Amino acid sequence: MPDLRKRLEDALAQTGSASSDFDLNADVKKPDAVLTPAAVLIGIRAETKTVILTKRSARLKHHPGQIAFPGGKKDPTDDTLVDAALREASEEIGLPPLIVDVLGELPPHQTVTGYQVTPVVGLIDGHYDPVAEQGEVSEIFEVPLTHLVDARNYLIEGRRWQGRRRLYYTVPFGPYYIWGATARILRAFAERMT
Repeated sequence: MPDLRKRLEDALAQTGSASSDFDLNADVKKPDAVLTPAAVLIGIRAETKTVILTKRSARLKHHPGQIAFPGGKKDPTDDTLVDAALREASEEIGLPPLIVDVLGELPPHQTVTGYQVTPVVGLIDGHYDPVAEQGEVSEIFEVPLTHLVDARNYLIEGRRWQGRRRLYYTVPFGPYYIWGATARILRAFAERMT
């Protein structure tokens, strides 16, 4: 992947629309609720060209054991959504904000749980030893960017949810079943990168 920074900047410069957990389910009406602002970090290691993901703790009340980006809701102490993504990455995986070169944001993603999630794309350049916050993260792992930007690796699957079949994207990698909002955000990112 020659000149990764240029490819990422070009991808982020493209226009695009917001995505949602409802994209593949035209029969499900989006709720008219006020959405909670949140942000996640699509952290890409410059040296290895891998994306950092987490496996959420099985003890969590919401989305236990699922694969996710580091991130969460915007706190009152966060000036911007970028600040929220960097703070959450520092708390959840021990990523020092000073070694993240924020390149930009993708359009927001609306979740079925009432969040408007802004994906923040950043290049990680420098030494970093991941440290999982044990209350939230059971594992930190990395996926090659080449795997995530290849549209052939994405599948559409479904399961019953609230009495109906709900479709969603997946992008499996080894033992990791990446699905739902994380896979949808990655799919939108892949579309821009190809």
